[in-house]
Amino acid sequence: MIEQLAKNLVSLKKEFSSKYDGKSQMHEVIPTSTSESFNIEQQDLELLHKFATKNPIYYNSYEQIIGNIKCIVYEGDINKYWLNSIQHSSTHAPFSPTWIMSAYVATLITKELGYSEVIDIGSGDGRIAFCSKILNMEAYSIEIDNQLFDLQKLLVTTLDFHPFCSNAITFNYDSLNLNNPAFFIGGLAQMGGVTLAKGVIEKIKYLDYWKKSGWIFAGTYSQKYASDPKNEAGWGTLIENYQLQKLKTISLPTAWTFHETEETPYVFAEAS
Repeated sequence: MIEQLAKNLVSLKKEFSSKYDGKSQMHEVIPTSTSESFNIEQQDLELLHKFATKNPIYYNSYEQIIGNIKCIVYEGDINKYWLNSIQHSSTHAPFSPTWIMSAYVATLITKELGYSEVIDIGSGDGRIAFCSKILNMEAYSIEIDNQLFDLQKLLVTTLDFHPFCSNAITFNYDSLNLNNPAFFIGGLAQMGGVTLAKGVIEKIKYLDYWKKSGWIFAGTYSQKYASDPKNEAGWGTLIENYQLQKLKTISLPTAWTFHETEETPYVFAEAS
């Protein structure tokens, strides 16, 4: 069911991108109500819209029928946040968000896999942690950039997903009392994601919950980036080196694939 939901979201994105004639730097859609194609709890959809309407990244919105789905289109600009995020000497992955709907689908899969907690590493505006909280998982977001952290504090008034302004590689994960966590790593492997993931894994691999941990990596097959000899959308070598077991790969829309024919593959793996 969730795999079909992901496919329906990709189809919606392709239909939208073929017709969009606006000039905004960032644009995405969220259906207004539950339907056969998007069989999502209505209250969950309403919370996704609330996240977008309260988020200062988005400066405009309007209704549009895409295919046969009534949606709200959100237009935004992340330039000032992107520029600020790359100024930190320890930044490994500059801010570039997935779609809000993609974050919801990815966290829905995480819950289906049995994880009870989500730690959103390099969390940007906290959308993955926010969606995890919608789905009744405990959620934590770790973001090094103070401007993005301040943005998250505007959004926790709707749902508290426990944001931390910290370097994820030096963060004290023991303080969270985790049991069965899934770690989302922000950033492509080739854009600093591997360095970020290695730092977090080295920090927790001796802790009790390591063998119960899940890992979600945003990948790419684009020829613009160096390929990994072990493949897995850029994450194969890291997965092999840390003896992770791949569970599945799901393709979802992101801000950086709007004009691409291929979506972003999210690789789900677990420690073994």
